[in-house]
Amino acid sequence: MQDTKLTNVVRAYFGAYESENREMAETLLADGFKFTSPNDDGIDKATYFERCWPNRDASRDQKIENIVVDGQQAFVTYLCATEGGKTFRNTEFMTFIGDRIASVNVYFGAAYQDGVFV
Repeated sequence: MQDTKLTNVVRAYFGAYESENREMAETLLADGFKFTSPNDDGIDKATYFERCWPNRDASRDQKIENIVVDGQQAFVTYLCATEGGKTFRNTEFMTFIGDRIASVNVYFGAAYQDGVFV
């Protein structure tokens, strides 16, 4: 059975990211938070906010397509569209400590510009 509380944490995290509400995002992340992506290897919370938060594409629309929670972990797949017509789909694997996000591992999907693979 899906954990509604953790599903709501995931939605709040994505909402904070999309609205650029760093204060909200910080409250959702555990003290020992780690972030991993094809560009980042287990960086801590401070480095995540330095490297990833201000460098995000502020003009993107982000739509969660699926959240699957299993115990204290979740997979989230989402579709992003930039103002310039680029779209891409990513998946994140999240772990939790209680109701705070302990880690995020991002897997980048293919990118398209005006419907053409780039």
